[in-house]
Amino acid sequence: MCDYKLSVTLRFDRINNNEVTPMTQTPTRPAGSAAEPLDRAARTVIVVVVLGMITTVLDATIVSVALDRLADGFGVGLTTVQWVMTGFLLAFTAAIPVTGWAVDRFGSRPVWLAAVGLFTAGSLLCGLAWSAESLIAFRVLQGIGAGMVSPVGVTIVAQAVGQHRMGRAMAVVGIPMMLGPILGPVVGGVLVDTVDWRWIFFLNLPIGAACLVLSRRVLVREPGRGRARLDLLGLSLLSPGLAALVYGVTSLAGDGELGTDVLLWCGTGLTLLGAFVAHALRAQEPLVDLRLLKQRGFATAASVQLLAVGVLTGAMFLLPLYLLARGESELATGLLLVPQGVGAAAAMAATGRLVDRGRGRAVVIGGIVAMVTGFLGYTRVADVSSPAVLVPALFLIGVGAGCIFAPTSAAAYAALERSAIPRATTTLSIAQRTGGAVATAVFAVVLQNRLTSAPDPASAFGGSFWWPLALAALAVVPALLLPAKETHR
Repeated sequence: MCDYKLSVTLRFDRINNNEVTPMTQTPTRPAGSAAEPLDRAARTVIVVVVLGMITTVLDATIVSVALDRLADGFGVGLTTVQWVMTGFLLAFTAAIPVTGWAVDRFGSRPVWLAAVGLFTAGSLLCGLAWSAESLIAFRVLQGIGAGMVSPVGVTIVAQAVGQHRMGRAMAVVGIPMMLGPILGPVVGGVLVDTVDWRWIFFLNLPIGAACLVLSRRVLVREPGRGRARLDLLGLSLLSPGLAALVYGVTSLAGDGELGTDVLLWCGTGLTLLGAFVAHALRAQEPLVDLRLLKQRGFATAASVQLLAVGVLTGAMFLLPLYLLARGESELATGLLLVPQGVGAAAAMAATGRLVDRGRGRAVVIGGIVAMVTGFLGYTRVADVSSPAVLVPALFLIGVGAGCIFAPTSAAAYAALERSAIPRATTTLSIAQRTGGAVATAVFAVVLQNRLTSAPDPASAFGGSFWWPLALAALAVVPALLLPAKETHR
């Protein structure tokens, strides 16, 4: 019998002879027409955004392999050092709601530069931390920057490429989102074992610096709506509500028990979120415009992303624990998860053009089928644990993930005005974060209960993998409601 502990371990400028000139607006094409290729300026902006996003996504999981080393180095318990991850997660979540307003108010370029700069500065301070308390404080600073980077980056790309090229653009932008959680423990394991834990954070410095330099050169100086007011009441309800809910479900995932503290935090979070919904539906300029959900394409796409990100985030909780229970090392566990990332990258590369040609709904449904098939293989781990079965199954899960993000993003933005994109991106980011946190907690409780009743750990994991399978299958319902062909504006 294996003993282990459950723990919660995220218009361009064209460069000609060093002169910057704003590009004209990209013309739209009717759905189903031949897909216009991404030009050099578009590819450059996408590369800059991916460069800024990759380290923020990696940092959500890269620290997980260093918690024991940090506890020993600072002379504190795991309960204290766990806040190195929890503090980052809460700050990340709380920063998302204000992002849409900031882009509206100041423009996407200055907000992007501030977010990347804050994350990079936080990384430097984390690497120089002298105590557990200082490291936790600097991780909070880092998390605030990281929470803004992803929605601002997606907004920049969405506004730049136009809806008719959204599929291919989102396929590229989605790569760090899919690979980051998988590669984080691998990179972290290598750095901790060969150099020092501080290099987990120092690694971000050259990448962040390069991103800032390139961003200043290639991103357009597009002014925001200077008169946009900050919805202070909405902010006071939404950010604390999300943070309380995420902390509650994170605690539930870590302990596996529905205690009074979990109920208190989750109840507080849900109450604040309910109050925000009531406020947002009445306010003239709410922090997050929930009225966007009246658009069929946006609402169904947000529903699919909520379920799919919940499945993937929760699965990334179950899969490493299963491999560790089999006796694999931390580094080997990370390497064994690589087929999922390979599958996701392959699917994104293959399906982006199909999405831009109006085949997004078919791609999403095919991805859900692939994901369900992959999880079906893991429900059999009590009887079949051969790599010949599990590696292809993990690859299929990755393929399914890679088929979902780009089409749903394209469908979400297709019917929206360009000015609505910043707050729409914030809404999608909140849906993703909420789905991931809640699904992880549910899967953790299910696993904890099965570990106490199943005859062996393999049977417990096999039974637990039915839950992400069922949640993935449920995503078919909103996927079938996606528009067959997007109507671009």
